[in-house]
Amino acid sequence: MANPSFNNLAIYFQTYGVMDFLLPFILVFTIVFAVMQKTKILGDKKNFNVVIALVLALLFVVPHIIGSYPLGYDPVQVMNETLPSISLVAVAAIMLLILMGIFGTKFSTSAVPIIALVAIGFVIYIFGASLNLWTGPYDIFYWWTPDVTELMIVIVVFGLIVWFITKEPNQGSGTETLKKVWGGISKLFER
Repeated sequence: MANPSFNNLAIYFQTYGVMDFLLPFILVFTIVFAVMQKTKILGDKKNFNVVIALVLALLFVVPHIIGSYPLGYDPVQVMNETLPSISLVAVAAIMLLILMGIFGTKFSTSAVPIIALVAIGFVIYIFGASLNLWTGPYDIFYWWTPDVTELMIVIVVFGLIVWFITKEPNQGSGTETLKKVWGGISKLFER
């Protein structure tokens, strides 16, 4: 159970617009200012970059405060719904890389492209679900339940484990095809 004083602080933040105005404003201002400084679109004019970042951040949050965004397309609401899930995906990816680092740097560095693609997929799904661009499989297929999803994940995981254990080294076109696909994906993320 959370401390009552922390609950009061959270209620205070919500009541006085910290969650709806201040935090989104600071985030958008910081990102726009950092991009403007890094790309040097207007040269080394820091004051111009500050003004542009300020205007864009205000244009982002003020329509939310006055309620002029169309229903379901409020970027502040989308951001408040998606950022916790995206943060969870980022933490999960970092933890996975740390755990894979136990097996050696060669293994963990070769798995980075796959982790990046999965993370990008999750981010696209999270934003799309927040904007109601698509529905889940439970709405399309009446027989698809959370139990079916769990069963499919278990079958895929056990199938991959059995395949990794029983495969012969350098035998079969499936392994070579997998290596070619992995190499192509790895080239996408090279520096």
